[in-house]
Amino acid sequence: MIRYGQIIQVKPEKLERYKELHAAVWPEVLAMITACNIRNYSIYYRDGQLFAYFEYHGSDFTQDMAKMAADPDTQRWWAECMPCQQPISTAVADEWWVNMEEVFHCD
Repeated sequence: MIRYGQIIQVKPEKLERYKELHAAVWPEVLAMITACNIRNYSIYYRDGQLFAYFEYHGSDFTQDMAKMAADPDTQRWWAECMPCQQPISTAVADEWWVNMEEVFHCD
């Protein structure tokens, strides 16, 4: 299992829409998250930023993320969510949610 922490900004005028979407995530999207070996997934908000935490239980993260990206229901979901977000200022060209370095963990 690999733990992931990611960050992105949320547009202030879109925060309520983002919260509405995530109060009722589509069942097809939740099923795809599970099918792509993601568990224990949470998103937190503070001061204009979203922080995501999840655990990956698969063996090929790149392949699973490609599977998720190819899913039509996930594409429609992202089309709803992406206008609410913008990458942080230090994101590179192809980054949306930016991976963070884990510096501490305690079970």
